[in-house]
Amino acid sequence: MKYVKVRDHLRSLVTHELAVGDPIPSERILCEQFGVSRMTVRQAVDALVVEGLLVREQGRGTFVAPIKVDLEVRLSSFDEEMQRRGMTPSSKVLASEIVDATPDVADALELLPGERVYSLYRVRLADGEPMAVEQSWLPTRLVPGLFDDGVPESLYGELRRRGLDPDWGEDVVAAAEADGEDAALLGIEPGKAVLRLTRRTFAGQVATVYSRSVYRADRYVLWVPLRRPQRPLIPRTTKGER
Repeated sequence: MKYVKVRDHLRSLVTHELAVGDPIPSERILCEQFGVSRMTVRQAVDALVVEGLLVREQGRGTFVAPIKVDLEVRLSSFDEEMQRRGMTPSSKVLASEIVDATPDVADALELLPGERVYSLYRVRLADGEPMAVEQSWLPTRLVPGLFDDGVPESLYGELRRRGLDPDWGEDVVAAAEADGEDAALLGIEPGKAVLRLTRRTFAGQVATVYSRSVYRADRYVLWVPLRRPQRPLIPRTTKGER
């Protein structure tokens, strides 16, 4: 197919020559270079927009899209993942308080409804850019005084400091559309694609953290390394997703 040659040429330009934000060659130039119609060029560009390599800006043109961060499904903190990629992590705390566990939070943390938990709601940033909105809950009896000196930058780091090393967990990931609140916090338009990730984290047999995160789908791809399971795993049905 003719559009494949144009698509592969553009992919090579994006990968090896152009930088993020650079414009791609115009339709006229590509038509002349490959001897194809504008419809064929648009088909090639459409394919790379869908792949997330290019982004269209109305009235301006088509540009190289920002590089997506691979969201590896493994037990590590946001800070650790961003630092591993050479990015500087930071957080904007929206709310930090002690509340009664709702039934869904209590179920996830293996508590009784109404038991006291820390609730932390924040925007996670990398190099100053909003990447995710995250809400986390931890049992107060496990980590007394967690917020006494302010919110710790890394919950996992604080758990390790207290001898509760997070050593396993479970994630549930779903595609969704950003609602108005999440869109405003992430700097995207409502209805844009996002990844919703629900996680339970354990130290041994103790449930330590329950979190719900919303990641920008335009900045992430999901990477899942696979290996033979050591024991049968049964996906857990989550409740109370907002």
